[in-house]
Amino acid sequence: MVAIKQISLFVENKPGRMAKVSKTLSDAGVNIRALTVAEAGDFGVIRMVVDDPEKGYKVLHDGGFTVSETEVLAVEMKDIPGGLYEIVNTLGESEVNVDYAYAFVTTKAERALLIIRVDNLEKARRVLTDAGVKLATREEIQKI
Repeated sequence: MVAIKQISLFVENKPGRMAKVSKTLSDAGVNIRALTVAEAGDFGVIRMVVDDPEKGYKVLHDGGFTVSETEVLAVEMKDIPGGLYEIVNTLGESEVNVDYAYAFVTTKAERALLIIRVDNLEKARRVLTDAGVKLATREEIQKI
């Protein structure tokens, strides 16, 4: 399995909360590799991929945050128009649902990394691999 761990936090939507999260990780030497924030009224959900998910989870939990871990896929995608379509169409044609996703451009030329949560992780891995799509490992994420 080429799944990676994502950390999710449920936090109050008020000034300084993101700063506290990022300071907690920074003080522990944990580097954020990808991040998304979703607002839901008075609260928000922060999802992130970090270079050391076990340590990140521990320091956030010990810091009083409501935190969880989720397995996601990190999918290399072409950084061109249609790059996202290629991935999500391959999954959709195989009846794999994308629950949510976020992406960022890597230092590799013409590549982006798509973090996806799907309803069937193993099937998504197989379908994408069979289609010639590269899935990034935790070690590769750490080097980005």
